[in-house]
This record gives sequence, structure tokens and C-alpha cells, in this order.
Amino acid sequence: MNRNYSAAITAVMSFLCLTPLHAQELTDKDAFIQANVFAIFYHELGHAIIDVMDVPIFGQEEDAADVMSVLLIDWLFEEDAAQSIAYDSAFGYINDPDGTEEVAYWDVHGPDEQRYFNHVCLFYGANPDDREDLASDLGLPEERAEYCPEEYDLAADSWGGIFDEMEAQSVGKDIVFVAGDGPEASIVNQTLAEEVELMNADLNLPERIEVRVESCGEANAFYDPNDISITFCTEFIPHLEGLYQDLFTD
Repeated sequence: MNRNYSAAITAVMSFLCLTPLHAQELTDKDAFIQANVFAIFYHELGHAIIDVMDVPIFGQEEDAADVMSVLLIDWLFEEDAAQSIAYDSAFGYINDPDGTEEVAYWDVHGPDEQRYFNHVCLFYGANPDDREDLASDLGLPEERAEYCPEEYDLAADSWGGIFDEMEAQSVGKDIVFVAGDGPEASIVNQTLAEEVELMNADLNLPERIEVRVESCGEANAFYDPNDISITFCTEFIPHLEGLYQDLFTD
């Protein structure tokens, strides 16, 4: 498959070939939590970039942010780390593993299972030769898998142009990280502080984006266009711990 990334993406990939923080020390649960912190942050960063870069969106903005999250997992990590993060973060969409809650079809987010399969398809489509086993493990049907490389190419071309534009700017504003307090904030602080620092080395944004870690009364993360900020709520950590328990230990 032809994988001609834009110049900006190639530069980002060469700079940010990472593995998860202290991967050898993480338990399976910690790795699951960290993978979902990455994916959630990239999703909210997608909303921020759509806003500050005036990205035209044809369809649901939530879908576009989901797509950018998968692309960054693919672009920013070496293969083993990317597969681990993509695998764990796919399950982050399954907020009701027992299927007891009514599906909110009216919501701006797609149904959990649809977001799950879109995530798996896009990640698989980026490198189908090396990710066939992952797609099989995650239950991607062959009927969908056939078209995933085309879906990936379309997404990469669309978002790649935006990253080209950010890279081409000679000067830009930083993403500013504001750490949270307490034990539930610690893994978020550690993960996002380093990620923000690395992104600032390559992304030239027209507006300053603030990333805050704080308690906000619910398991949530959101972008606020009024003050151009991303808030990652510390309540997301016990939510992810509970989700891991439900998915993998019961």
C-alpha cells in the first residue's frame, strides 16, 4: 500500500517515535488507562484544532475528532506501542459492556459499538499487513476490513493537509499544560505533560491552547472554545478502572 505521508507528518513521526511511559513497569490495567488517556486527549485536541485552524467539517465533528485520535496513535508511536494503545483504547468506547443502557441515538456521538469498529477499521487500514491479527482479535468483519485501507487513506489525506499547514507556519502559540492535584491526576499529569511538550516541538498553532487536569464532578473530557481549553476530568480515571474491571476481570 502506498503510504506517502505529508512532510509534516513525516517530521512528527521521526520526532515522536515513543513507547508508553515506563511501559515495562505498567500493569495491564495501568496500560489500559494510559492508552485511553492518550486517545481521549487526542480526541479533544482534534476539537481544538478544528476550532483554531477553522477546519471545515462535513458531518459530525465528533466523528472527525475520533478520526484524528486514531491517526495520531498510528503516526506518533512505533508499531508495537501503537498496536497496544489502539487495542486498549478501542475498548474505551464500550462504556456499557453489559448492554443494559438504552442507546442514545440522538446524541452527537455515534453509538459506542460503531465508534469502536470505526476506530479498529481506521487503525487496521493504516497497516493491514502487520495488523491483521489485531483486527481479527477485535472482531473486525471481513466485509468492513476490505475497505479500511481506503478509509485510512482518505482520513490521512484530509488531516495531513491540516498538519502541513501547522508545520508550515514560521511561528505559533504553544499548548500549555496545567497539572492537576491528587492521586487520580498523577497518571494523567505524567502522560499529558510529556505529550504536550513533544507536540509543542512540532505544531505551530495560531492560538494558545490550555490543557487542564482537574476534578469536574463527572467522568468527562471536553474542549471549551470560549477560552480555548481542554479539560481532562480526574473522574475519568476511576471510570476507566471500573471499565477495565468490567471488560477484562469479571
